[in-house]
Amino acid sequence: MSCLQGLSHLCTPLVRKYHPDELGRPDLEIARQLPKLPVVIVLDNVRSALNVGSVFRTCDAFAAAEILLCGITAQPPHREIFKTALGATNTVPWQHFAHTSEAAVYLQVKGYVVWVVEQTDSSLLLPAFQPDAEQKYALVFGNEVHGVSEEWLALAQGAIEVPQWGAKHSLNVAVCTGVVLWEMIRKLKWA
Repeated sequence: MSCLQGLSHLCTPLVRKYHPDELGRPDLEIARQLPKLPVVIVLDNVRSALNVGSVFRTCDAFAAAEILLCGITAQPPHREIFKTALGATNTVPWQHFAHTSEAAVYLQVKGYVVWVVEQTDSSLLLPAFQPDAEQKYALVFGNEVHGVSEEWLALAQGAIEVPQWGAKHSLNVAVCTGVVLWEMIRKLKWA
């Protein structure tokens, strides 16, 4: 196909996409040893395995320390998780807890402060949330329909809310995880 007369400037790309070999991706062993953001992502009864896989991929991209899969949340090996995780189940440590109380004890022993990501009557908007660089955080994301469970709300130090201006006032859990993790990286000066 030839360039259209007068539009030849559109036929020469101004940017060149990197080939995967140029990205400097570490192998699996090195990836597991890289420094991690002091943030654990907790998925509280997330029903979609595709969302779980997307969260794994996001946690890999943003170097989250670990994922806790709680309640009915799907866990690897699972076909739909693998479909969206694209190998991130091998690079992000994870554990499954049948009950909230088990996960809460685990986090407490490890020194994490729990914050839920939820719309509540006392939520702190994400731009106003200022994480302490000396603290480790567990961020709890809830079910796609019902949100974060009452058990987690009772255990949390506070609630973080992503501001929204659309009619739905709802984000997909995997998208929300990406937004909040990026903000944590930015505010903790990782970026």
